[in-house]
Amino acid sequence: MWSFKYRKSFFFVVLLIPIFESYSQDNLQTVVAEKGDGILSLLRKKGVNPYEGYDEFISLNIENLRDSTHLYEGRTYKIPAVLNEKVETTSKDVTGVAYDIFGHKYAEVISQSNRLNGAIYYLVSGHGGPDPGAMTTYAGKAIAEDEYAYDVTLRLAKELLSHGATVYIIVRDLDDGIRDDRILEIDRDEVVYPDKEIPLNQVERLKQRVDVVNELYKKNKGKYQRLIVTHVDSRSKGQNIDVFFYHHEKSKNGKKLAESIHKTFQSKYKKYQPNRTYEGTFEDRSSLYLVKKTHPAMTFIEIGNITNKKDQRRILDYENRQALAKWISEGVLLDYEK
Repeated sequence: MWSFKYRKSFFFVVLLIPIFESYSQDNLQTVVAEKGDGILSLLRKKGVNPYEGYDEFISLNIENLRDSTHLYEGRTYKIPAVLNEKVETTSKDVTGVAYDIFGHKYAEVISQSNRLNGAIYYLVSGHGGPDPGAMTTYAGKAIAEDEYAYDVTLRLAKELLSHGATVYIIVRDLDDGIRDDRILEIDRDEVVYPDKEIPLNQVERLKQRVDVVNELYKKNKGKYQRLIVTHVDSRSKGQNIDVFFYHHEKSKNGKKLAESIHKTFQSKYKKYQPNRTYEGTFEDRSSLYLVKKTHPAMTFIEIGNITNKKDQRRILDYENRQALAKWISEGVLLDYEK
């Protein structure tokens, strides 16, 4: 059972012809980054699946990237050859599903694997509706925590769906979709699954989410179920933070989920930012309302401090938001396959 109100199947035919022979870096295709290029857009322009080629691109160009994720205009970058595939017509059908909630540009979800078949995930992004969460300004415009937490959550949902999971997006905005803007416009039209108005009172807002998750958990009793809550931190302006993961002290499965995602982030930092120590942790945080009251094993994720200028780079750049979602999903896969 899907959590989305609308979906439609589409069919197309492709033949993927990968270049598997060995190659040296000297023989790789190269491209010069132009103004406005990001890693994902650059890979798309060169005919490479941006989400499959992302990690390999960074590995090939790590010494030529700012903060391990940003291109320099005018510099030459190597394109991963093994992922540079030609696409031609054949008789083999590949099935995808389109979800309106992701927006027109990102609606289509193409299957990457069946690794999460049988797994159910409840995704809750922080705040929403009458509560925008932490607010600050960037380039003279107001930005709010809930919009960025929601964007990462949508990207994570799409990753999990592509591996065969059943996904319930609990806090929902039916007209935002996944957005690539730096400044995400603030609105107040979010609802809670399936279409419940979000209360003004803070405790009532949290209780509403707990009740919805627990009711779905009861409905899916006996199945593998996990909850992932995504927030943007808002501590003092002077403090930039790495991504943190919390779990309930009495939940072994919640601890394992948090630990699996945490280990994934450690390995990614070690690979792509070898000169920077990753300081994010996973720890018990049973005092948090959603951690304490929800029934599924869960992890509560803080993805950065929206009021800190350094962390804003991580949160406002859509490629960073995509990387966060992808790394979280890889940690989820690690947890499930254990």
